[in-house]
Amino acid sequence: MKLLIPLLGKTKESFLDSAIREYTIRLNRFLTVELPVLREQRRRKTTDEAIRAAEAVQLLEQATTANFCIALDPKGISVTSEELAGMLNRWRHQGLGLICFFIGGYSGLHSSVLHRADQILSLSHLTFTHEMTRMILLEQLYRACTIIAGHNYHK
Repeated sequence: MKLLIPLLGKTKESFLDSAIREYTIRLNRFLTVELPVLREQRRRKTTDEAIRAAEAVQLLEQATTANFCIALDPKGISVTSEELAGMLNRWRHQGLGLICFFIGGYSGLHSSVLHRADQILSLSHLTFTHEMTRMILLEQLYRACTIIAGHNYHK
């Protein structure tokens, strides 16, 4: 199974970039992870809606071959780490080859991305930057893989 997590812009905070790289390495022990970096839209004289729409085009282009897409949004369902592990395990057994996770930019996801998603998940009721969300998602996916494998990381 392969996970595709397109990133809107480079991770600017070095401590987050290091953590993202570390969790990507750890995750690649269990499954393939790709993190293509897309062009982040600039704010100059552009509305948030126009930025979200432009970013949506890029995100949706990345997901054309995905078997299943998950959007991260505060209004999505909240799951525990164990439930996420169960979902990952189920998707693997269903033979889903490519799963795409959508993380919005600084202004969130466009409605077209939310409509394309097969599932909408919330990582928290709290608000995180999109760069922090990358790291949190990767850590939780790694945690889910260790739960499935029966490793001690989760305990």
